[in-house]
Amino acid sequence: MKVIAFLGSPRKDGNTELLLNEAIKGVKVSGSAVQIFNLNFMRISPCQDCGGCDETGKCIVEDEMSQIYNAIRTADRIILASPIFFFGLSAQAKIMIDRCQAFWCEKYLLKKPIPEGKFGRKGLLLLVGGMEKEAGIKCSETTARAFFRTISVPEHKTLSFLGIDAKGAILGHPTALKDAYEAGKELVNI
Repeated sequence: MKVIAFLGSPRKDGNTELLLNEAIKGVKVSGSAVQIFNLNFMRISPCQDCGGCDETGKCIVEDEMSQIYNAIRTADRIILASPIFFFGLSAQAKIMIDRCQAFWCEKYLLKKPIPEGKFGRKGLLLLVGGMEKEAGIKCSETTARAFFRTISVPEHKTLSFLGIDAKGAILGHPTALKDAYEAGKELVNI
């Protein structure tokens, strides 16, 4: 089973990354490997809304997003981990999602969705935010749902933790790491 994970946090060893690492440990118990994309360190240009993918479903911008396109196309399980900034996903996560417009064109204009594959396609969304208002979760979840739907991931689970701001604060949450580990195990359970 092919599993990929997108780390959308700019903070090295921050709460989002700690949570993602636990989910990955849960995945690895099944024997599955995980390919991690640290979006903060990738050279990905923003979508130019140029229409270059309208007729082909292929983005004409050449950068490191090409690695992500190939990985998404062949993945069985996809994890998206992001901090919540200003009630939404991080810029690092959003720039990658916006570039998935090519998949949107392929699926909806050209009627060629990504095949579900041998194991089907499932997702996991991990969110961490400093504020305690649910609006950040709702807005981030809405964007992530559109992303997952566009890349033909019909179902995903969301784990969200609010009031977690200082670096490492997730370690003090009574269940967060265990919850992420279990969600990782559940993600690859067939």
